[in-house]
Amino acid sequence: MSVPLSSKTVRDLRSIVGAAHVITDPDRLLAYESDGLTQYRAAPSAAVLPASSDEVARVVERLHGEGIAIVPRGAGTGLSGGALPSEGAVVLGTARMNRILEVDPDDRLAVVQPGVTNARLTEATRPFDLYYAPDPSSQSTCTLGGNVAENSGGPHCLKYGVTSRYVTGLTVVLAGGRVARLGGSGRVASGGLDLTGLFVGSEGCFGIATAIEVRLLPLPASVRTLLAIFDTMEAAGHAVTGIIGSGLMPAAVEIIDRATIEAVEASVFAAGYPKGVGAALVVEFDGTEAGLDADADRAERCCLEVGAREVRRARSEEERLGLWKGRKKAFGAMGRIAPDLLVQDATVPRTRLPHVLASITEIGKQYELRIANVFHAGDGNLHPNILFDRADPDELERVERASHEIMKLCVDAGGTITGEHGVGIDKRAYMGLVHNETELDMLRRVRGVFDADHLFNPGKVVPDAVETPAEPVGSERASAAHAEAGAP
Repeated sequence: MSVPLSSKTVRDLRSIVGAAHVITDPDRLLAYESDGLTQYRAAPSAAVLPASSDEVARVVERLHGEGIAIVPRGAGTGLSGGALPSEGAVVLGTARMNRILEVDPDDRLAVVQPGVTNARLTEATRPFDLYYAPDPSSQSTCTLGGNVAENSGGPHCLKYGVTSRYVTGLTVVLAGGRVARLGGSGRVASGGLDLTGLFVGSEGCFGIATAIEVRLLPLPASVRTLLAIFDTMEAAGHAVTGIIGSGLMPAAVEIIDRATIEAVEASVFAAGYPKGVGAALVVEFDGTEAGLDADADRAERCCLEVGAREVRRARSEEERLGLWKGRKKAFGAMGRIAPDLLVQDATVPRTRLPHVLASITEIGKQYELRIANVFHAGDGNLHPNILFDRADPDELERVERASHEIMKLCVDAGGTITGEHGVGIDKRAYMGLVHNETELDMLRRVRGVFDADHLFNPGKVVPDAVETPAEPVGSERASAAHAEAGAP
């Protein structure tokens, strides 16, 4: 149950952002009870929707002055419970801060407000033959502010990297309403510590970014896209190992399993994937025209050598989008299978994919749960999707137990607990699997520098000192596993 704000606080907030943009009605607050991780729900005291950096600063100053916690929220597409309200907290949404402030084609930079959607930035820069490289699967909906908070990746992060590689400067509102500019201009390296890099991926625990400067890339001259069909997931995993091991560098390598293919093909998102197969593999190369056909030919041979049924190759942009459709719309189709979906997120070394995938299947059988897999195979970033009904307490408990086993499996395989979705509330209890207490204490101290009272997104990411992490590993092993897995 939410804790109501005082009438004076509500009046003050309305005077800052306008009466229409302070939401206190319980029915309207239902939309803010969870993010894309619907397993957890909690009602905020209110939702406030500012339109500028100044309004954000004034709202933060007012609420923090009363000791009221703030949970930043973009589009709510996050999958780790990062935007889940805590008791008595106010959700600060950035939906109205949706302007592209500047596009500088000469220096290949753009400055945007946090509510700008990922795909819209590329649309706006395309006339200059530029684009924004990070491409989460939710890019038509997710916002740049949320991407910064989670250090988001996407299918093409295999070649191009994640959000932190492209953010060159930030304007941020810190605890108490203080405003700071971190980095900026992107034209020359700034002196001192990299505070911009520190802020990216802080999951709303350090403050709120109100202006984001990003680096743009030239549009690729040409693209080659393949769709390979396999009888088993294991064979698709071996194909990934073969492609990367051969020295090729695809822009993206994505796997979709049988359950996901069946869900997509039975939905309005049907992409023409064959039914009754074990897995599909999307492989894409981009760059200059010279050599792309040869790279695609080599990737096709790698797939056929491990038993691919067929390999399709897009001959037009329309065909390319068709091959990608089953991957891009996978999560939207999952609602046909079950009312709730827990999208897990872990990263393992590519060579361990066949073993880990087979073990995840066994975990699903053990707990009588249906698990569908669709993920970034090129960098070993797994997304086991556990399908369930949260109205069934017994099934919900089995989901929790299966999730823990999947996380431990991935860590034991030399991986880590998140590749792009962040820790949020969902993986907070698993931090002890990859960090020892010294490292966790360092994380708490860094957070305290930005927000000593923990009034931004409390209860997320770092477990409290009194919590005992489950089966912790030493720092040396954790660091080595993290580096080997290539996690962002």
